[in-house]
Amino acid sequence: MGDVVRVTNATVRAVNGLTARWAAASEGGTVFSAAGVWPLLAFLADGAGGPARAELADAVGLPADEAAGAARELLGAMAAMRGLDSALGLWTKRTLELRERWEAGLPAEPHGVLTGNAEADKAALDAWAVKRTGGLIERMPVRLHDDTEMVVASALALRTRWLMPFRERYWMPESGPWCGRELQGLWRDSTLLDRVGVADTPEGHVTELKVLGDNAIDVHLLLGEEGMAPGQVLRAGVEILARRHPVVPGPQLPYGDVGPGLRVVRERRATPEPPTLEVRTVAYETRTDHDLLDHHDVFGLTTARVTRPPGHFPGISGFPLHVEAARQSAMARFGARGFEAAAVTALGAVGAGISELRWVTTTVQATHDRPFGFLALHRHSRLVLAAGWVTDPEPYREDEEDY
Repeated sequence: MGDVVRVTNATVRAVNGLTARWAAASEGGTVFSAAGVWPLLAFLADGAGGPARAELADAVGLPADEAAGAARELLGAMAAMRGLDSALGLWTKRTLELRERWEAGLPAEPHGVLTGNAEADKAALDAWAVKRTGGLIERMPVRLHDDTEMVVASALALRTRWLMPFRERYWMPESGPWCGRELQGLWRDSTLLDRVGVADTPEGHVTELKVLGDNAIDVHLLLGEEGMAPGQVLRAGVEILARRHPVVPGPQLPYGDVGPGLRVVRERRATPEPPTLEVRTVAYETRTDHDLLDHHDVFGLTTARVTRPPGHFPGISGFPLHVEAARQSAMARFGARGFEAAAVTALGAVGAGISELRWVTTTVQATHDRPFGFLALHRHSRLVLAAGWVTDPEPYREDEEDY
């Protein structure tokens, strides 16, 4: 039986929409979690006023007066997902008085205090990040200053084990940007051809390979046509989840080269065998630190970052506040037996002998031998929890125990 996860389609669309927009603004190898940012933006929208309120609501994708309720719903849903740990943290100076209505609308978690001692406060916040991600993220991504009045942060950590593990093999691609590199290859054969499909999108064809976890957290590997940008491929992946593009599943694919990295062949075998999906991909680990203010328009922080009395958040406090810092630290690790990812987001306000081959079978060969994208998501709600682009796979190491 699946998890009892209650999150509306509107909230899932809003969070996944932010994932797509963030992907469009990303370059090179990366990993990020819009699901980690979205609740923070929603709570800020609830307490914002003027142009900042409108910009934050636009980034959140919901009316400002519905944002806090949707954020609580999302956090409750994520808390119910097996394999996912999430938390929200709030720290303020003792002298900062918060609006009772806004504070009461936050999840019932401890409200910490900023003492004004930057070193001590940083140590406390780093400890929170370590605890809430099981050590996957070692520090809070924002810096504290003497005039930092408030820090609001989210943390999430997800782990899953593959229903069908991969086999680890030495792999040296013969072409493409990884040609000649000694990589930690991952190989797997199955009879489940519907785990792969080809989508026809306006930017080009995208091959989607679903790797299922044992706790309803899955990872979809996305390979686009050569020349497609990372943002185009990742956005296509989100739109495939929303069923906006037609997808031809593995069992219905014709013979030949049918999609990026995908080939369907007829093979003669000595014994009768069912159709097979052969997957070749790579192990990877990606870590990225993001300054959200570098893309303030994506996150609705254009006005909120400007120092301007009387501040932009009258619904949070009577003290004039603006967003001084907004950062996320994220990581993802994909191996033979499973996947794990984590993100901490913080906003700071100040201020496989030849015999007779008698039978013919079909083999679908999926190969990831050049940069590709990935989406880690909750299977039932289709909520994207982490996303990224792989440019630097793990090098081959003999006798190394994989996660």
